[in-house]
Amino acid sequence: MSRERLIQILSERSFERRQVKLASGRISNFFIDCKQTILTAEGHALVGSLMFDALSELGQVDAVAGVALGGCPLASAVSLISHQRGRDLPAFYVRKEKKDHGTEKLLEGDKALRPGMRVALLEDVITTGGSSLKALEVLKARGAEIAGIVALVDRDEGGRETIEAQGYRLLALTTRHDFMKD
Repeated sequence: MSRERLIQILSERSFERRQVKLASGRISNFFIDCKQTILTAEGHALVGSLMFDALSELGQVDAVAGVALGGCPLASAVSLISHQRGRDLPAFYVRKEKKDHGTEKLLEGDKALRPGMRVALLEDVITTGGSSLKALEVLKARGAEIAGIVALVDRDEGGRETIEAQGYRLLALTTRHDFMKD
């Protein structure tokens, strides 16, 4: 029931049929702003629970990481649910660019990262897979092993194939077909 409720909220709050330029540079006839759902209390709880449950399909997972900006609340939600369920998973935030001040980090929460830790990357939307692969490189450079990727939405535009061609597993809670029948 909770997946159906998540799709309902995403449909009402996040999905729009309109022309938009995506981060990949592509033009699309639909847009899904997952943050409009994720940042509600109910959306946060649903996403955290569903993504936490999906992690079981990836084998051992020691931590979760979110790609800035859309993946960060996902990582926080899953980390919170993990604590509530008695299996603490720290959360990391992977920046797209190094900070130009302070610690100049690409990875936030890194004091909890130990070499060999199996980390699942959390994404709000997968289009080409490019931002996910860049984030995985940041994690691997810090000694993490990659358990896989869990996405809220797979746009079905080649990202899965790109990610899997690099040897990573991708699980998606929803796809574009949950919102439009093309």
